[in-house]
Amino acid sequence: MAETLNEEIRRALHELRAAEKDQALFYRSLAAQAEAAGDEALAERLNGLHADEQHHLSRLTARLLELGEPLADLRSRPAPSATLEGWESTARERERAEIDRYRALLEQPLDEVTAARIREILRVEELQERELGGKWTTA
Repeated sequence: MAETLNEEIRRALHELRAAEKDQALFYRSLAAQAEAAGDEALAERLNGLHADEQHHLSRLTARLLELGEPLADLRSRPAPSATLEGWESTARERERAEIDRYRALLEQPLDEVTAARIREILRVEELQERELGGKWTTA
């Protein structure tokens, strides 16, 4: 049952939410740079990654609200440093860190709704890390 999630798990969910916001900002910055450089194919690829990260942010936000958790205002978070040069290496490292955080959370005693949501996000993060492309999420 959702109410049995301990404080450590709730804190981890908030941290994952903030990390998803950072990832969304990271990919949005890269997509804007690709658009400015006239590389439409790369911009589309990065926009797909951005869309997935935004979806993860929304899913985590919804779950925290379902749990009755107050939400931190993430609107003023600064975008992480992002440059197109070497972006794939940086992105892959960032994706691996996300995967590690989601896997660690799945080792905790989660209710079925939270566990299902985390597994769904983890599946997409693994695809993103492997393909460095997006639009893996479903509605």
